[in-house]
Amino acid sequence: MDSENHGERSELGRSLLKSGALDSDWLPSYAFVQRSAFLPELIWPYDMVTARTVAVDRAEDPELWRRYAEDNVPIVTQWDDGRHQGPEPGDVPTSSVSMPSVVFSMLRDLEVRLGDRVLEIGTGTGYNAALLGVRLGLSQVVSVEVDPAVAAAARTALGRARLPVTVITGDGFEGYEAGAPYDRVIATVGLREIPFAWVEQAVPGGVIVAPWGTHFSNQDAIARLTVSDDGASASGHFTGPVEFMKLRSQRLPFAGHNAYVPAGVQGADKSLTSLPEEVFAGDKFAAGSFAVGLRVAQCTHSVAPQREGARPVWFYGLDDMSWACAFFREGWRETTVYQSGPRRLWDEVESAYAWWEGVGSPGHERFGLSVDAEGQSAWLDAPGESWPV
Repeated sequence: MDSENHGERSELGRSLLKSGALDSDWLPSYAFVQRSAFLPELIWPYDMVTARTVAVDRAEDPELWRRYAEDNVPIVTQWDDGRHQGPEPGDVPTSSVSMPSVVFSMLRDLEVRLGDRVLEIGTGTGYNAALLGVRLGLSQVVSVEVDPAVAAAARTALGRARLPVTVITGDGFEGYEAGAPYDRVIATVGLREIPFAWVEQAVPGGVIVAPWGTHFSNQDAIARLTVSDDGASASGHFTGPVEFMKLRSQRLPFAGHNAYVPAGVQGADKSLTSLPEEVFAGDKFAAGSFAVGLRVAQCTHSVAPQREGARPVWFYGLDDMSWACAFFREGWRETTVYQSGPRRLWDEVESAYAWWEGVGSPGHERFGLSVDAEGQSAWLDAPGESWPV
């Protein structure tokens, strides 16, 4: 281990152990694999204090670069599918390394055993694949990365670290049938649909761990699914909220605000609601918002910044051009709502939130997901009463 970052890594390790994210089974992998060895010279870490992404060049400030490399923060390593140039952040982050607490929480959820064969979807920097390779053996891990440049950089980093895990350049949505069957499948990208190919390529009783959510928001939750004994389906609960970059083929298909509301709210139906602004403008990882996304199909929403005590929250139908807007005003007990189109989107959202409150305001962990050849469905507490998502 590099003596320059020994202190930072030891402190982070103790913190991860104390929080429960890192357990003793993964401690040798953590100690052996340095995240810094898988990072490029120019990185864009998320600064937790300022709540913004910053650019850090190792050549210009090696101490700051090293500090971020060994801190519990997510780090962007690519913007705009590689089209971005220059030190300033780009428009859309498209490759990164997750914060270590999330990395090791997901590995803990995977519950690997010696001898397991693992398929990883989304190689990124190669750091996660290296951790798996140290734990299970290099020949037991196959990682799939859609971006050729990202895949090449990961292979280089893995080779330099003498951990040459197999990295396949391809579409992770299809899995990697040539290496099947797998005991475990783990995705490091956000999904809106878990492909049945992953279920088919896993052994009966195998485990799939993946960040999953709906287009209602950018929020994900970690789904931990177990493949059925007959291999025909996979099902399981969510373990907690996260936020990941989305699989490229499953990014939000949104036409843009002006396509929905070219002439403003004039002529739209008006009503009032007492639902508070905090439901949408509060904690982005709130379970209530996740539940609304599960219950209101084919809908996305956008929370505008507050200006002069007013904040519009917009809702857009993804299966037609229906829209709604709740116009919140600070200090007002009731909010004006505008709706237009075949769907009454606000009515659906309000009804879904009332349902969530009516069943006891459950957290993410009480919800679950099932996947089979026909599609996917969500449920509360048990799969008996599920609905398509």
